[in-house]
Amino acid sequence: MIESILGLKDDALPCSVYLNGEYGISGVYVGVPVKLGSKGLEEIIELELSEEDVKALHTSADAVRELMDKLEI
Repeated sequence: MIESILGLKDDALPCSVYLNGEYGISGVYVGVPVKLGSKGLEEIIELELSEEDVKALHTSADAVRELMDKLEI
């Protein structure tokens, strides 16, 4: 992660980021592949996912959203 922030690597990394429509998900932090740079998040990488993977990602996002609601975040 540090190497990406310092510009020493240009690899995609899995990070929990706030989604605003990416993967059809909004308003919740979810782990997805991203590019990081000296100013932090540079790009959220949207991979082509199978229908099964999309369903699993949405199930995960719903679980995070439910927990946020319970914690009143």
